[in-house]
Amino acid sequence: MILIPRCIVCVMVAALLTVGCASVPATRFYTLSVPAESSGMKDAPRLPPSSKPIFIKVMPVNVPERLARPQLVVRLPGSKQETQLSILEQDRWSSHFNYELRDAFTTSIAYQTGAISETRGIPTADQHNYRITIELSQFDAIVGEKVQARFGWTITRSADGRNTACYSVISEPVGEGIVGVVKGVQRVVSSVSADVSKNLTELEIGQETTCAIQY
Repeated sequence: MILIPRCIVCVMVAALLTVGCASVPATRFYTLSVPAESSGMKDAPRLPPSSKPIFIKVMPVNVPERLARPQLVVRLPGSKQETQLSILEQDRWSSHFNYELRDAFTTSIAYQTGAISETRGIPTADQHNYRITIELSQFDAIVGEKVQARFGWTITRSADGRNTACYSVISEPVGEGIVGVVKGVQRVVSSVSADVSKNLTELEIGQETTCAIQY
């Protein structure tokens, strides 16, 4: 039997572990929540300064099952099959995509309208509370080309059940790489947030709600 000194064994194990770690690609995480002031979001009509604060509750966004995951789901440029998708294990949202969308919509809508998220307080009896349900029914992200999405939403005022429903179809060109896709999705969310914010403000001030595309 050949005896190998313990120190040499330790060095060999450490070297193998180092090689193993080096071979695993680093995981990159992305978020849709960006500082409102720097997001470039479209202006939406804010509530008059004299208005009482309103509260909003944005529900988890309904998304197709294939997208309800933390990994980015994209189509690679030049793919010969339009039905072929790539699930990127090393490129992930900071949470599942539907929750990432909800957080981004909540932040953006609250900023644009001056509303308060229910996560920050509870409305009193004389303050209006709105429930916002958003659905992503179509989504296609092609790296280096475009992000195309169809969002629908319903806004309901809890006090009297008054509501509105609209949807928007958006195609946003994107820059190169995965970062380009992420920024494209951010712009899509910003655009939809502005439309939802406009409808919310119209409901609150008693105007007839308008949308580019209506159910």
